[in-house]
Amino acid sequence: MDEPEQALAYHNADFSTPHGRRVVIFQETFPNFVLTGNVLDLGCGSGDVLFRFARALPNARFVGVDGSSAMLHLAQGVANSDPYLSHRVSFVEGIIPGAEIPDLPYDLVMSHSLLHHLHEPQVLWETVKTYARPGSHVFVADLRRPDSARDAHRIMNELSGGEPEVLRRDFYNSLCAAFTPEEIADQLQVAGLAELNIAPIGEIHVIVSGIRG
Repeated sequence: MDEPEQALAYHNADFSTPHGRRVVIFQETFPNFVLTGNVLDLGCGSGDVLFRFARALPNARFVGVDGSSAMLHLAQGVANSDPYLSHRVSFVEGIIPGAEIPDLPYDLVMSHSLLHHLHEPQVLWETVKTYARPGSHVFVADLRRPDSARDAHRIMNELSGGEPEVLRRDFYNSLCAAFTPEEIADQLQVAGLAELNIAPIGEIHVIVSGIRG
């Protein structure tokens, strides 16, 4: 989402329910995890999910990575306006692989709705392997491809009927580009991350989570 208009439309959309639920699912998945270290968010966009995690994990520091300068401009504006976030959040503009990600010990590597944007999904899993050290937590959430284009169209109308057309179109295309749990399982096997768990969530999402061995 390189265009400012497109980035702003996404930033202003109401994702409070799915993004808020994302934090709850994380806490349910890792109920005893007390995070005081570093978190890497791959494909952070304008930061809505990252900020929700930052508020839920007040002792952690966050590095958000995204390839869109327009999205990161919006994210940085939110961080700068909130003293609670500004000293704990930083952003890196770059596309994986190749983004200049700080070489820190990350206790959590997460990603939200990036996988379906990648022509080569192994790019994400190899980046996870690079930055999630043994013992690090992994939490990747993404869309799940419906059974048919007709189902994708129905879901688009049900869930984004009142949104701007640019978001409706992007949502439909994203649903069609997303992977099935079976395809993700194959990707993890190839990447050597078969220890991670795959859980369908609701009608359109999937969560990949676990601890690096």
